[in-house]
Amino acid sequence: MHLLPPVRPEESVQRLTAVLEPIAEKMIVIPRKRMTWTHKGRPQLYLFLQGELSILRASDGLLIVTVYESHLFGIAEMIQPTKGHILRAESESVILRVDAEQATALFREQGLWEDVAALLSYHTAYLFYRDALVVQQRTYSVIRSHLQEMILLPDEARLRISILDYIQDRTLLSRSSVLNVISALKKGQYIDFKRGGYLVAMGELPESF
Repeated sequence: MHLLPPVRPEESVQRLTAVLEPIAEKMIVIPRKRMTWTHKGRPQLYLFLQGELSILRASDGLLIVTVYESHLFGIAEMIQPTKGHILRAESESVILRVDAEQATALFREQGLWEDVAALLSYHTAYLFYRDALVVQQRTYSVIRSHLQEMILLPDEARLRISILDYIQDRTLLSRSSVLNVISALKKGQYIDFKRGGYLVAMGELPESF
């Protein structure tokens, strides 16, 4: 079964972004730069506008998700700080930094807590989706799900990271386990990749292999 990610609340993201942009500080973030949820000791929200940005698990660097379109991060940390995740730019990115206390006041003044709740619900649902991809799944099922996710990436992003790196960044699978499956899929003409292991084409993958 092909697992489907939750639907992003586009209108809520747009409304929250429009309210926060005027009070935000613009940053041009270099590739591989990591960001935490505070600045000068104060909680922050981050409005991602352009580039490529990932959320990593702080404990071991496991990659949870990479985004390519505008999004707002930090609301959960603003309400219940755990410092369990960090942000990392994968390419040069445009990000706006917003003081969390100022953002909270604006959400209250503008009556935007319903949009905040919609975004929080999306983030929670996405974590359940990621768990469903990797927890107590057979190795092939995990790799299959990530290949189906990978083929939907923008071409520029997909051709910048190998299949092996993409899957290992997001799972705890061994190098040999991943290589054995993708080699078998290529031999069966289910996928095609160029030198270096960059995915270029994929047909319908079998349910089991």
